[in-house]
Amino acid sequence: MTTDAAGVDAETIAVRAARLAAHALDGGLPTPSDVVERLVCVQAQDLAAAKWVLGARVPSSTEETIESAIDQRALLRSWPMRGTLHFVAPAMLRPILRLTSARLRQRAAKTRRDEGIDDEAHAAARRVAVRMLEGGRAATREELQAAWSAAGISTAGQRGYHLIWLLANEGVLCCGPVETRARQRFVLLDEWSPRGSDEPGDVDEVLARLFTGYARGHGPVSIRDFAWWTGLTLAQARTAVTAARDAVAPYDGDRYVAAEAPPVLGSDSAARLALAPFDEYFLGYADRTAFCSPDDAPRVVPGRNGMFLPILVHDGEVVATWRRSAPRRGAVPIEVRPFRDGLPVEEFRPAFDRWAAFWSTQVGDLTLQASE
Repeated sequence: MTTDAAGVDAETIAVRAARLAAHALDGGLPTPSDVVERLVCVQAQDLAAAKWVLGARVPSSTEETIESAIDQRALLRSWPMRGTLHFVAPAMLRPILRLTSARLRQRAAKTRRDEGIDDEAHAAARRVAVRMLEGGRAATREELQAAWSAAGISTAGQRGYHLIWLLANEGVLCCGPVETRARQRFVLLDEWSPRGSDEPGDVDEVLARLFTGYARGHGPVSIRDFAWWTGLTLAQARTAVTAARDAVAPYDGDRYVAAEAPPVLGSDSAARLALAPFDEYFLGYADRTAFCSPDDAPRVVPGRNGMFLPILVHDGEVVATWRRSAPRRGAVPIEVRPFRDGLPVEEFRPAFDRWAAFWSTQVGDLTLQASE
């Protein structure tokens, strides 16, 4: 097996290059909706971080570019998979929920019992929310919870959040207009994004489109990667591959790519990247060994609590985490924690400059912290 000067085998180099291209990180796409169309779903529980996930793939974009796409309803944010907020292509939200909602509700049954949310409370909360939002209106989480409390529906503890999640899970609510950098108001899904003729129909068609999209935006990918990413069973994942037919193609022994996979451009812009926490390039796989060693991967999730740190990527390999500090004299200092000694941090300055331009700020000093 041939290796490069750093001892990385040719197969790993090829997988990294293919994935950078799939993620649109080596050439970019014209609009945020193009990115979501390419990736199908983009994890987005942290709205500000998710904006940069999209922005990193749209050259010259700014935060306003992403917020405009949200407000124009070119992409939706809801809870389609894994019980977690995602940006999703509008035509795919309801079809994905048809696949995932029953299993997600089953997993959340204990929470409903613990919070005392019975069918009557759930139905009452739905009626109040619909009356409050119909006619194109929008409400904050606090406004929804205040309306429920006024109607005698308790929102104590986690009840308020869980009621919102339940209504989104059944396709009643979704996130709507941007309110602040970190949150949106809630709207009725059927009013914000009416059903369209481009939504896939039966289960096999939904599975086929979902796997094809996953392979197109993340490939090469395995069946286990897909099952993890969607929260579906392995049996459903295998059905998805079969249903996709010639829209996907084998890559190697157990991985697939889209039959019309994005071309590998190998552009300079992909050589060094400063990516967001929860970026799909790291998050979107069950097996991350092609781009991050098992020893280094826990450093991206240091508390093992599902909270992912921002990452630096060099030629497809995750080589460090980073964080911003409080601005000084109008510029934002960056602290980088490399996985190995000798990281040439100044070579990442163009990547940080691109990040700063997205947020309409400037980068200050780049500081290396001790590697672990």
